[in-house]
Amino acid sequence: MPVLIGVFGGEEDFVNTLKEMVAGKTVGTHPVAVRHFGTVDNLAACHLVFFRASERKSTAAAIASLKGSSLLVGEDPAFLRDGGMINLILDKGKIQFEVDQTALDRSNIHFSAAFLSRAKTSSGSANPHANAPRVVLAKVSPEYPEIARQMNLKGSVQLEVLVGRDGVVKDVKVLGGHPLLADALLRVVRQWRYEPGAKESIELVRYSFEQ
Repeated sequence: MPVLIGVFGGEEDFVNTLKEMVAGKTVGTHPVAVRHFGTVDNLAACHLVFFRASERKSTAAAIASLKGSSLLVGEDPAFLRDGGMINLILDKGKIQFEVDQTALDRSNIHFSAAFLSRAKTSSGSANPHANAPRVVLAKVSPEYPEIARQMNLKGSVQLEVLVGRDGVVKDVKVLGGHPLLADALLRVVRQWRYEPGAKESIELVRYSFEQ
Protein backbone atom coordinates (compact mmCIF):
# COMPACT_ATOMS: atom_id res chain seq x y z
CA MET A 1 0.00 0.00 0.00
CA PRO A 2 1.59 3.32 -1.04
CA VAL A 3 1.94 6.45 1.07
CA LEU A 4 -0.32 8.76 -0.90
CA ILE A 5 0.36 12.48 -1.30
CA GLY A 6 -2.61 14.38 -2.68
CA VAL A 7 -2.28 17.76 -4.37
CA PHE A 8 -5.49 19.76 -4.20
CA GLY A 9 -5.78 22.17 -7.14
CA GLY A 10 -3.01 23.97 -8.96
CA GLU A 11 -1.32 23.17 -12.24
CA GLU A 12 -0.38 19.75 -13.57
CA ASP A 13 3.25 20.83 -14.05
CA PHE A 14 3.73 21.11 -10.29
CA VAL A 15 2.24 17.66 -9.75
CA ASN A 16 4.49 16.13 -12.42
CA THR A 17 7.55 17.71 -10.81
CA LEU A 18 6.52 16.32 -7.42
CA LYS A 19 6.04 12.87 -8.96
CA GLU A 20 9.57 13.01 -10.35
CA MET A 21 10.94 14.03 -6.95
CA VAL A 22 9.38 11.07 -5.10
CA ALA A 23 9.92 8.48 -7.83
CA GLY A 24 11.56 5.44 -6.25
CA LYS A 25 11.24 6.87 -2.72
CA THR A 26 9.77 4.80 0.10
CA VAL A 27 8.56 5.30 3.66
CA GLY A 28 9.67 2.11 5.34
CA THR A 29 8.50 -0.54 2.90
CA HIS A 30 5.77 1.63 1.36
CA PRO A 31 6.33 3.40 -1.96
CA VAL A 32 5.38 7.08 -2.21
CA ALA A 33 2.74 8.06 -4.76
CA VAL A 34 1.32 11.44 -5.84
CA ARG A 35 -2.19 12.15 -7.16
CA HIS A 36 -3.78 15.35 -8.40
CA PHE A 37 -7.26 16.25 -7.11
CA GLY A 38 -9.64 18.88 -8.41
CA THR A 39 -12.45 18.01 -5.98
CA VAL A 40 -12.67 16.60 -2.46
CA ASP A 41 -13.84 13.22 -3.78
CA ASN A 42 -11.45 10.51 -2.49
CA LEU A 43 -9.20 13.15 -0.91
CA ALA A 44 -9.62 11.43 2.47
CA ALA A 45 -7.62 8.46 1.14
CA CYS A 46 -4.45 10.59 1.18
CA HIS A 47 -1.92 10.44 3.98
CA LEU A 48 -0.80 13.99 3.18
CA VAL A 49 -2.72 16.66 1.28
CA PHE A 50 -0.99 19.72 -0.13
CA PHE A 51 -3.41 22.59 -0.79
CA ARG A 52 -2.31 24.96 -3.55
CA ALA A 53 -2.87 28.66 -2.89
CA SER A 54 -4.95 28.92 -6.08
CA GLU A 55 -7.71 26.97 -4.30
CA ARG A 56 -8.00 29.31 -1.29
CA LYS A 57 -11.72 29.91 -1.86
CA SER A 58 -12.52 26.20 -1.45
CA THR A 59 -9.79 25.24 1.03
CA ALA A 60 -11.84 25.67 4.21
CA ALA A 61 -14.70 23.53 2.86
CA ALA A 62 -12.27 20.87 1.67
CA ILE A 63 -10.55 20.71 5.05
CA ALA A 64 -13.91 20.50 6.83
CA SER A 65 -14.77 17.43 4.73
CA LEU A 66 -11.62 15.62 5.91
CA LYS A 67 -12.17 14.02 9.29
CA GLY A 68 -9.38 11.44 9.22
CA SER A 69 -5.72 11.65 10.12
CA SER A 70 -4.36 13.19 6.92
CA LEU A 71 -1.54 15.69 7.34
CA LEU A 72 -2.77 18.98 5.84
CA VAL A 73 -0.12 21.27 4.32
CA GLY A 74 -0.71 24.56 2.54
CA GLU A 75 0.95 27.68 1.19
CA ASP A 76 -1.57 30.46 1.81
CA PRO A 77 -1.55 33.07 4.64
CA ALA A 78 -5.07 32.04 5.68
CA PHE A 79 -4.38 28.28 5.59
CA LEU A 80 -4.00 27.72 9.34
CA ARG A 81 -7.11 29.80 10.06
CA ASP A 82 -8.98 27.56 7.62
CA GLY A 83 -8.06 24.48 9.64
CA GLY A 84 -4.69 23.54 8.11
CA MET A 85 -1.83 22.02 10.09
CA ILE A 86 1.41 23.17 8.44
CA ASN A 87 1.74 26.23 6.24
CA LEU A 88 4.77 26.94 4.05
CA ILE A 89 5.88 30.55 3.86
CA LEU A 90 8.61 32.42 1.98
CA ASP A 91 10.65 34.56 4.35
CA LYS A 92 13.67 36.51 3.07
CA GLY A 93 14.09 34.13 0.17
CA LYS A 94 13.89 30.98 2.32
CA ILE A 95 11.02 28.52 2.66
CA GLN A 96 9.97 28.20 6.29
CA PHE A 97 6.87 26.83 7.97
CA GLU A 98 4.33 27.60 10.66
CA VAL A 99 2.28 25.07 12.58
CA ASP A 100 -1.14 24.89 14.22
CA GLN A 101 -0.56 22.46 17.07
CA THR A 102 -4.27 22.30 17.91
CA ALA A 103 -5.11 21.02 14.42
CA LEU A 104 -2.36 18.40 14.69
CA ASP A 105 -3.62 17.27 18.09
CA ARG A 106 -7.17 16.85 16.78
CA SER A 107 -5.91 14.32 14.23
CA ASN A 108 -3.51 12.69 16.70
CA ILE A 109 -0.49 13.62 14.57
CA HIS A 110 2.71 14.15 16.52
CA PHE A 111 6.10 15.60 15.61
CA SER A 112 9.24 15.78 17.70
CA ALA A 113 9.87 18.90 19.74
CA ALA A 114 13.09 19.39 17.75
CA PHE A 115 11.08 19.65 14.52
CA LEU A 116 8.38 21.88 15.98
CA SER A 117 10.92 24.24 17.52
CA ARG A 118 11.92 25.24 13.97
CA ALA A 119 8.42 26.51 13.17
CA LYS A 120 7.80 30.23 12.95
CA THR A 121 5.24 31.62 15.36
CA SER A 122 1.90 32.09 13.62
CA SER A 123 -0.71 34.61 14.71
CA GLY A 124 -3.79 32.65 15.64
CA SER A 125 -1.84 29.41 15.92
CA ALA A 126 -1.68 27.67 19.27
CA ASN A 127 1.81 26.18 19.15
CA PRO A 128 3.14 25.37 22.63
CA HIS A 129 6.59 24.65 21.19
CA ALA A 130 6.94 28.28 20.11
CA ASN A 131 6.33 29.55 23.66
CA ALA A 132 8.96 30.13 26.30
CA PRO A 133 10.07 26.96 28.12
CA ARG A 134 8.16 26.18 31.30
CA VAL A 135 9.98 26.64 34.57
CA VAL A 136 11.07 23.52 36.45
CA LEU A 137 9.88 23.89 40.05
CA ALA A 138 11.33 20.65 41.41
CA LYS A 139 14.43 19.18 39.80
CA VAL A 140 16.48 16.09 40.66
CA SER A 141 19.98 15.93 39.20
CA PRO A 142 21.13 12.62 37.69
CA GLU A 143 23.93 10.59 39.20
CA TYR A 144 26.88 9.75 36.97
CA PRO A 145 26.51 5.98 36.35
CA GLU A 146 29.46 4.12 37.83
CA ILE A 147 29.76 1.88 34.79
CA ALA A 148 29.83 4.99 32.57
CA ARG A 149 32.59 6.43 34.75
CA GLN A 150 34.62 3.22 34.39
CA MET A 151 34.14 3.35 30.62
CA ASN A 152 35.11 7.04 30.61
CA LEU A 153 31.85 7.96 28.93
CA LYS A 154 31.17 11.66 28.54
CA GLY A 155 28.76 13.75 26.51
CA SER A 156 25.37 15.37 26.33
CA VAL A 157 21.90 13.86 26.44
CA GLN A 158 18.78 15.44 24.99
CA LEU A 159 15.26 14.46 26.01
CA GLU A 160 11.78 15.38 24.82
CA VAL A 161 9.45 15.74 27.82
CA LEU A 162 5.66 15.79 27.64
CA VAL A 163 4.36 17.90 30.54
CA GLY A 164 0.72 17.99 31.61
CA ARG A 165 -1.21 21.13 32.50
CA ASP A 166 -0.57 20.41 36.19
CA GLY A 167 3.19 20.35 35.61
CA VAL A 168 3.56 16.60 36.02
CA VAL A 169 5.82 14.78 33.55
CA LYS A 170 3.66 12.40 31.52
CA ASP A 171 6.19 10.96 29.08
CA VAL A 172 9.88 11.19 28.21
CA LYS A 173 11.62 10.32 24.95
CA VAL A 174 15.35 10.16 24.27
CA LEU A 175 16.41 12.33 21.33
CA GLY A 176 20.15 11.82 21.61
CA GLY A 177 23.01 10.67 23.79
CA HIS A 178 24.70 7.46 24.91
CA PRO A 179 22.08 4.95 26.20
CA LEU A 180 23.77 4.60 29.61
CA LEU A 181 23.81 8.35 30.17
CA ALA A 182 20.35 8.83 28.66
CA ASP A 183 18.86 6.25 31.01
CA ALA A 184 20.33 7.99 34.05
CA LEU A 185 18.84 11.33 33.01
CA LEU A 186 15.50 9.84 31.95
CA ARG A 187 14.92 8.22 35.35
CA VAL A 188 15.28 11.49 37.27
CA VAL A 189 13.46 13.72 34.76
CA ARG A 190 10.36 11.58 35.29
CA GLN A 191 10.37 12.96 38.84
CA TRP A 192 10.62 16.63 37.84
CA ARG A 193 7.75 19.01 38.44
CA TYR A 194 7.11 21.96 36.12
CA GLU A 195 5.06 25.08 36.65
CA PRO A 196 1.36 24.60 35.80
CA GLY A 197 0.30 25.71 32.32
CA ALA A 198 -2.81 26.40 30.28
CA LYS A 199 -2.29 23.19 28.27
CA GLU A 200 0.10 20.30 27.77
CA SER A 201 3.50 21.20 26.36
CA ILE A 202 6.62 19.47 25.13
CA GLU A 203 9.86 20.64 26.69
CA LEU A 204 13.44 19.96 25.64
CA VAL A 205 15.93 18.91 28.31
CA ARG A 206 19.67 18.92 27.64
CA TYR A 207 22.21 17.70 30.18
CA SER A 208 25.97 17.30 29.91
CA PHE A 209 27.71 14.46 31.73
CA GLU A 210 31.32 15.26 32.56
CA GLN A 211 33.59 13.36 34.94
